[in-house]
Amino acid sequence: MRGLRVVYLYISIPYTIIDKFYCSQQSVVSLKYETEWEKQINLRLILVSGKTKEFVFSPVDSAGDIAIHVYDNWPEADWSSECVSRAEILRLIYQGRFLHSSVTLGALGLPLGRTTVMHLVPREHLPEPNSHDQRQKSKGGSSSCCSASCCIL
Repeated sequence: MRGLRVVYLYISIPYTIIDKFYCSQQSVVSLKYETEWEKQINLRLILVSGKTKEFVFSPVDSAGDIAIHVYDNWPEADWSSECVSRAEILRLIYQGRFLHSSVTLGALGLPLGRTTVMHLVPREHLPEPNSHDQRQKSKGGSSSCCSASCCIL
């Protein structure tokens, strides 16, 4: 589009709503609302019992930060029977894997403004990798379909 100029105008408005005005040479104006929620990650946490609760976090929050926040804001009405003694034993599971406390939501590539589901379980320590994972590490980290060496022709 020749002759099209785009001007970005950011205006602060209460409730952290940002208005973006896109102005072309023909004075066509469109307005897009980007709320603070669209810059966050909504986590739906599922307990072993199947009870769920949603929390909103920043992409820079780590699994350890999330465990502390959930512990400090434990939903007493819904999760009273699942109460834990301290935040350090709360572990997150995402796509079948336990998250280490230092892993951030941004590092996982979770979509902003969308809901992501994770399991929340009480565990003193992270489980040891299974024997298959140990074999893979000893082979140099390569992945194969079985314990035998396969070759695709």
